[in-house]
Amino acid sequence: MHKNNGFTLIELMITVTILAILAAIAYPAYNDYIVKSRRSDAKSAILKMQLAEEKWRANNPSYTATLSDLNYPNSYSPDGYYELAISNNTANTYTITATPVSGGLQAGDSDCASMSMDQNGTKASSPSSACW
Repeated sequence: MHKNNGFTLIELMITVTILAILAAIAYPAYNDYIVKSRRSDAKSAILKMQLAEEKWRANNPSYTATLSDLNYPNSYSPDGYYELAISNNTANTYTITATPVSGGLQAGDSDCASMSMDQNGTKASSPSSACW
């Protein structure tokens, strides 16, 4: 009598089903982790721009709203996930805002549609305050 070696079709189907269930659980959690980790690009860009604003203000009578004055060649964060802008600019105030680049990898971050910091270091984010 010849004994068959190997897996039966049922065993193979059970294994594939278990792997599919594990992947269905792990993939969304992994994507969520990646989106949260990319927020550090916005945080570091805002802090770097805040330092540049303070350096500018030390040598000039007011803050600037022009990125080129701060030696920023474009309005994107270093990794390119966020677009940076300076608003509410007066002689004594400014707000730096980072928003995900439209159509970019962070565009789906519905928890943090924007992150901002003002001249006092007050942090804000929209719609959730848990971004910082």
